[in-house]
Amino acid sequence: MTLFNIETDATKMGFKILKNHKVVLTTVGTNDLSQADPELKQHMTLVEVQVTGRDFHHKGLSFVDTNPGRDLKYVSHHVEDRPDGKLLTIVQEDDAKQLQATSYYQLYQNTPVIRSWVEIKNVGTEALGIEYVSSFALSGVNQANDLAGNYSEDNVIYIPNNDWTAEAQWKANSLKDAGLDYWVDGEKNQASTKRISITNNSSWSCSEYSPNGILVNTKTNQAAVWQIENNGAWHYELTDIGRGNLLAIRLSGPEELDNHWWKNLKAGESFTTAQVAFGQLSGDYEAALDAMTQYRRNIRRLNEDNKSLAVIFNDYMNGLSGDPTTSKEMPLIDAAKKVGCEYFVIDCGWYAPGYWWDSVGEWQPSEERFPGGIEKLIQYIRDQGLTPGLWLELEVIGIKSPLADKLPDDWFFMRHGKRVIDADRYHLDFTNPAVRKFADEVIDRLVKQYGVGYIKMDYNITTGIGTELNSDSVGDGLLKHNRAYLKWLDAVFKRYPDLVIENCGSGGMRHDYAMLQRHSIQSMTDQTDYVRNGNIAAVGASVVTPEQCAIWSYPLQKGDEEEVIFNMVNAMLVRIHQSGLLNKVTGHRLDLVAEGIKTYKIYWDKIPSMLPIWPEGLSQLDDPWFSYGLKGDHELYLAVWRGKGDQENHQIDLSRYGQVTQVEQLYPHEDRSTTHKLVNQTLELTFPKPKMARLYRLHLK
Repeated sequence: MTLFNIETDATKMGFKILKNHKVVLTTVGTNDLSQADPELKQHMTLVEVQVTGRDFHHKGLSFVDTNPGRDLKYVSHHVEDRPDGKLLTIVQEDDAKQLQATSYYQLYQNTPVIRSWVEIKNVGTEALGIEYVSSFALSGVNQANDLAGNYSEDNVIYIPNNDWTAEAQWKANSLKDAGLDYWVDGEKNQASTKRISITNNSSWSCSEYSPNGILVNTKTNQAAVWQIENNGAWHYELTDIGRGNLLAIRLSGPEELDNHWWKNLKAGESFTTAQVAFGQLSGDYEAALDAMTQYRRNIRRLNEDNKSLAVIFNDYMNGLSGDPTTSKEMPLIDAAKKVGCEYFVIDCGWYAPGYWWDSVGEWQPSEERFPGGIEKLIQYIRDQGLTPGLWLELEVIGIKSPLADKLPDDWFFMRHGKRVIDADRYHLDFTNPAVRKFADEVIDRLVKQYGVGYIKMDYNITTGIGTELNSDSVGDGLLKHNRAYLKWLDAVFKRYPDLVIENCGSGGMRHDYAMLQRHSIQSMTDQTDYVRNGNIAAVGASVVTPEQCAIWSYPLQKGDEEEVIFNMVNAMLVRIHQSGLLNKVTGHRLDLVAEGIKTYKIYWDKIPSMLPIWPEGLSQLDDPWFSYGLKGDHELYLAVWRGKGDQENHQIDLSRYGQVTQVEQLYPHEDRSTTHKLVNQTLELTFPKPKMARLYRLHLK
């Protein structure tokens, strides 16, 4: 057997070329299976590829032992040194000399998380039907030095569940409780037909799950962490393989069985999978998320917004709610300036005099709402020293829009000869050059004519499984659209590098890192209950970097001071999306908003380099107490919330973060209603009533 390895300061990968010329992945980070027996190594397939008409060698529906995937043979490999790490390329070919698979692995110097993708090429003379291609495949995940262990009971899988207004709700279960049992019993070994299968269909990439996962081996203290970077359909699964001894993970973009994707790969053509990320390290879920946070920062487009973290006021949430007018906006603009905001965004409704949902598409301002033109109001925003912004939902045309009947069908998603309609809207297909030209013209008008520096790009409908136009399958049509949209977005940022475009999908329904390696800011949720909004704020940085994670702060028109404080703390360790009818919030309550923003600006420049922590675990909706923090070299910022529970006393163990030498309450600065003290590295708190929150700064030795 021939060996070759690649290594950076943060991680390593090891490969073996077996006697039959099969190349296998034996080492990823802390997970070293190089001493596994030869029979098991035959199952450590590097790339799974399932081709129509080819045999496969497994029971059930999982994507292990596919063909030609299992029979690919090593051709060559190459290592390229890069400023931030190394890129490994491995080329394989099938026995029939029809398919070539090139695996790419990007290793970084500052994180154990590796980026992976695969390019397949038809090097034969006949077309090949591609049903599945893995972006990353590993057999033996979390099994270093413990191949005889019970992976079913020893491993806990964390899956981030999403719902509209209930995003990033991580659920943790042992693999056994999740349904994957361990079948090895002495000499009676059996591979399972069961797979833990997490799938997204349609164009809301996060409608049910974030494209992420964590696996923690509680016996060996190993963690695996992953994400899939596609703004549409994707799939990952865990199952067993190789007599039931190996725990296998497969990450991919869309495929045929689960996502209706099938590709007719003609002779000479290539297809590249979705990029994914995977890391193996020592530690728990928090260590895994820290590694992923650093990786997300590595791949993100360089931009000033993620350095400055400007405070954005948006008029929508618990505010104007889609009913903007000049007379309503002007006092809000004054209030936003007074409390210290830098941006002022006019949200939905600016393009229609009344009900607008099913008539959108032209994106022309309403004269009834803005007498004298919207330019006059935008200039007023700019005169107050604020950068103006507007809301868009550019990928849709309402069924009652004047454009709808004028445009040909090839502008839209089509299935079975009909336009796809979702919630009274048609969905534009960005593979059509005319659609992209139309979208460019809208962006250019907003930036050049109206002078906006911020666009809230919303996305409130989905495509369904895809489109049949100009595609080999409806899933292929969706993927082509997804990639065309990203290419269009890249061109917009190239034209306007300083333009901030917020990624919004009814809140957080599209917070994947195909989008977020481009967008600098993500709307995390549309939650209107400020207490539940705090629950989501406390976990937002698990799926989005803190400096990209925008959380609403919307003091109510009628509320008390604790409600204002709670609202402000919700956003003060991420990105502040200020809202609410601030012109009607008066007295000390408005002062508390201004104090929160002023306090935020003391440390906002540190957030892009700090790592998130969860001393009490990843919170869930309606937890009675919850916390979230950011850790630097010598300090820690910690937000603590008391929700709706009855317990007024609470303790938080901070011993894992180093020696805490001092605790100070940062916000609100003047407060005699709560108490805190540090006892043996445990923060002891008393919040005398429900719905209270505080922000602390802890000094570390």
